[in-house]
Amino acid sequence: MTSQTLRPLGVLHLERGLPPGAPRPTPLPGSLLNPATFNFPVISETVAGAWVENVVRGDPALEPAFIAAARRLVERGAGAISSTCGFSIRHQPAVATSVNVPVVMSSLLLLPALLRQLPARTKIAVLTYDSTHCGEDLLGVDDPAERARILIGGIEGGKFWHDELKRPAPPIDVAAIETDVAACILRLQAAHPEIAVILLECAAFPIVASVLRRVAKLPVYDITDLCRLTMASIT
Repeated sequence: MTSQTLRPLGVLHLERGLPPGAPRPTPLPGSLLNPATFNFPVISETVAGAWVENVVRGDPALEPAFIAAARRLVERGAGAISSTCGFSIRHQPAVATSVNVPVVMSSLLLLPALLRQLPARTKIAVLTYDSTHCGEDLLGVDDPAERARILIGGIEGGKFWHDELKRPAPPIDVAAIETDVAACILRLQAAHPEIAVILLECAAFPIVASVLRRVAKLPVYDITDLCRLTMASIT
């Protein structure tokens, strides 16, 4: 079976504020929307009214728009649904209920499985776009002992964080992401040497994942890994 005959991954894309008819910038290597990231095709639909600011904050009024965009992707042939923002995990139950294909809105869905892969004495570092909004309700881990093994570090206040809040959003600054996320990892490792795995919440972070693996010298997981696993199950 060739890539042309595989069912595509459907990606829910946030608003970027581009003028009507303006071409969308070419997705960066390693990103969720770059065709070269995967060995299967990718299609996307913009979630109307979903901006970084209100998705990260958690606006429940966005749920119908997420559902509508997911259904459009399925109508176009998507074999699974994902999203360009890990905070859209808030809409995971509603979207999963509304379509008949696997839904993996966020890399945070990997947390329970990763915890069980590691010795109980170790910890997982979750690197997020904004730690002030990445609360326990998004982690999917109810056991207090397991929850204590999860450390959350964010890049709020940095250049990339500010850029993503602009309308229109400027081209992604790869160097800014690399600098801010690597610094966050090193701070967490210095304070918690028992960290054994790093999970990237933000769907922009995979573009620097290879650099982060060299910095941390640890396994690094992100949304593209979850998408590969999901698509492998249906292709």
